[in-house]
Amino acid sequence: MPIPTLPGIIAKTLTTHRIATRVLFSGPGDGIPVLFLHGNLTSSTCWEEVMLSLPAGYRAIAPDQRGYGDADPRKKINAKRGMGDLADDAVALLDYLGLEQAHIVGHSMGGSVIWQLLIDCPERFLTATLIASPPPYGFGGIKDATGTPCHPDFAGSGAGLINSEMVRCLANGDRGLDNPFSPRTTFRTLVVKPPFIPEREEELVAATLATHLGDRDFPGDFVPSPNWPYAAPGEWGPLNALSPKRAPDIHRLYTADPKTRILWIRGDDDLIVSDHSAFEPAIAGAQGLLPDWPGPEVYPPQPMVDQTRDVLEKYAASGGTYREVALQDVGHFPYLEQPTAFNEVFHRHIEKND
Repeated sequence: MPIPTLPGIIAKTLTTHRIATRVLFSGPGDGIPVLFLHGNLTSSTCWEEVMLSLPAGYRAIAPDQRGYGDADPRKKINAKRGMGDLADDAVALLDYLGLEQAHIVGHSMGGSVIWQLLIDCPERFLTATLIASPPPYGFGGIKDATGTPCHPDFAGSGAGLINSEMVRCLANGDRGLDNPFSPRTTFRTLVVKPPFIPEREEELVAATLATHLGDRDFPGDFVPSPNWPYAAPGEWGPLNALSPKRAPDIHRLYTADPKTRILWIRGDDDLIVSDHSAFEPAIAGAQGLLPDWPGPEVYPPQPMVDQTRDVLEKYAASGGTYREVALQDVGHFPYLEQPTAFNEVFHRHIEKND
């Protein structure tokens, strides 16, 4: 059953040369385009309020990305390409719509797609907005500000450590609060900062439950490793695509021409993308939840915020421009948790260019 949309949102099924998927639109057809890329375990549904809040004269475009929502389930994410499949899908959508340029906005994993796009084709983007996004080095299995691997095989990243109960809840369509790993419970306790509950929680839970599941989807496959925590990334699905093993050559970002102006906005209490992520194996190891942790010298928590800031400072030093904004008392969804504060910063960012 399709997820209901807000008044003013138009849902269409489009077929580009790469994928057929649901795409949400709002605003005038000839407006300045803004392309929204959602994160992991959600769909374009999460963007509707932000789309409708755009200033007059802007056209919002939000696809269900490969592996999520109403995207063609036959199309899988080849993790050996990192974010390449999702980046190419985004460009194919712009081409299909006849758009030479657009503002681009990515939340969480969607921001990881943006890193790839700013390397591959920066000339296509008027501005870029990274919301609660991991650093371009990837998610898991790395340390220090420059993303040095904890182990040569990048053990600790990818699909191998995903909680099996979470996957079971997704497969069973669990909409309740009784299980601590159900979509609704994890959203309320880990994703946003309590006690926030969004008005359209039902639709957001439905979007999470529309995640494509399997060894080639979410969570994907993995490879046993002799290195703690004993699982290395596989070759399929979004979590493996986010592994630092598949990260792009960051030096290409510094030499990109032109250099897109970047807004990096995040919640100061984000428990997912942070320097002490709740999904970080080292945190669980230090708490005794994952046995045999080799200690902080070998496997410290990934400093995701420090890594992103280091990359953006180097980007600025090589001629780029960025702004960092940390919203207080906000978790992983700044645009839902504090929409007024978010929109003030976001709208100023895109309007400055236009």
